[in-house]
Amino acid sequence: MNPGIFDKFFKPLPKPHIVESPPPPLIIRGPGMEYREFDEKPYFIVASVEMGNTTTKCILTGVNLETGMCYVINKTVSMSRDVRPPKEGEEIFGRTLDGTDLTRESVTELVRDTLIKSHKDAKLDIKKDLDFVVRSTGVVAAMDSPDQVGDFVIALANGCLEAGVPPKKMTPPMSKANQPEKLQPFSFADRVNFSGAVAGVVPPQGTTGVEMVANEMEGELAMAGIKEGAKWTPVDFRNPCISIDFGTTLDGRITSPVDPEATNPFAKTVGNFCGLAGAIPDAIVKGTGLVNENNGTALDIFGEKSRLSGVIGSRKASDTILSYVKRCDDLISVEIVPEDRTRYGKVPVYAEVAIKSGVALIGVDAGVNGSNFHALGEIGKEIIKDHSIPVLNEVIDNVCANMALRMIDVVNEQGMIYPETSIGFTGRAAISGKKPEYILQGIINRKFFTDPVNHVVFVDDGLARGAALMGRCMNSLGKPGKPIGGMRGGKCIMSRRIAIGR
Repeated sequence: MNPGIFDKFFKPLPKPHIVESPPPPLIIRGPGMEYREFDEKPYFIVASVEMGNTTTKCILTGVNLETGMCYVINKTVSMSRDVRPPKEGEEIFGRTLDGTDLTRESVTELVRDTLIKSHKDAKLDIKKDLDFVVRSTGVVAAMDSPDQVGDFVIALANGCLEAGVPPKKMTPPMSKANQPEKLQPFSFADRVNFSGAVAGVVPPQGTTGVEMVANEMEGELAMAGIKEGAKWTPVDFRNPCISIDFGTTLDGRITSPVDPEATNPFAKTVGNFCGLAGAIPDAIVKGTGLVNENNGTALDIFGEKSRLSGVIGSRKASDTILSYVKRCDDLISVEIVPEDRTRYGKVPVYAEVAIKSGVALIGVDAGVNGSNFHALGEIGKEIIKDHSIPVLNEVIDNVCANMALRMIDVVNEQGMIYPETSIGFTGRAAISGKKPEYILQGIINRKFFTDPVNHVVFVDDGLARGAALMGRCMNSLGKPGKPIGGMRGGKCIMSRRIAIGR
């Protein structure tokens, strides 16, 4: 048992940096005279359209181009399991982790309706007010290989087009002159070219030119979103960094240090995460009888920001919880994905390509492709039978925190944690309940950093924030005074980008 493991129950926990999306400010000119700032000041408004295994979201973000800060204007969320069933003649081309069938037509309609509702609720016009759209998906469970994600993204794009999004708002502009007038004063498109690097990081370079993991784009967006979210905290979340997205499935990246004197200012992607994340607590709660045993989720019981856990009345109670946690941990594997695996945690991967490319592919699974889900459900059933929902929540918080810390341990074993490294988390299975406190305490116990609290950050809506930042990168809307790229503690890399573009 780890030293100090009981501290989380009987001693105050360190307070982590947790970023929650603030709404855009209001301009007040007198009693009852409130105006939305984004209606009057230069804002870059981006729609992040994401269909995941659990939820389908359209999150509208607005970046104040004068300050570089990002706000959430509106969030429209629906359950992916509620997508309409396939109609006669439609081809099923994918499934969510719980087995919900998907067709191009059904995905297109769900995305269209979600996008329209989000703009309607925000009182925005898709054609006039929206500046950019970024699409992504975590639905990879029924795909045979990573390249099949392209077909899914096409269905997402069709949904955007049917909602009325102009095609030019889904691709980078050819030049500064092609950008809207309100963006041009803040654009560096005439001085730098979009090279494919997002937030100062280039994607992993495979030996075959294919992606190593099916949800590669989600990992890229999560990393960018955590970098943006950290701007609201004292954490300088720049390279080298570890970004982990604990949605239903797992994604994220590890980036390399950057020599401040090197001509190329971009960090490399030296590691990827894949496999299962929120699907594991979902498997536990499906056995309780409190949710649908086929498509129920932990969200159905606890929501996204539950705080039920952390209140344990006795050492006997904590012993009980830790025994359940140990049983769950034994059913979960966290490791470098073996070379012979083509799917890990149900996610299609090219593990052989990753190894040959020198990229650490770190996976989380429950058995082999979720084969231990039933056993996890039996533990959930036992907890509810003999104890209570707060005990269940405490077990889940500890299991998820241990998953995160075991991943960090694997990264450390690979020699990829440096004194300058920052570690960031997003996704429901890492930022809800007491998970952030437990994860931070575990990192403190590992003594990687002299000031660990300011090396770790937890960010909500990482994908949406990342979409806003990707849109800014594609449009060359930099903010040199508040840099995203470059090294922790270092200067903005804009001048070096301009130099290599000449």
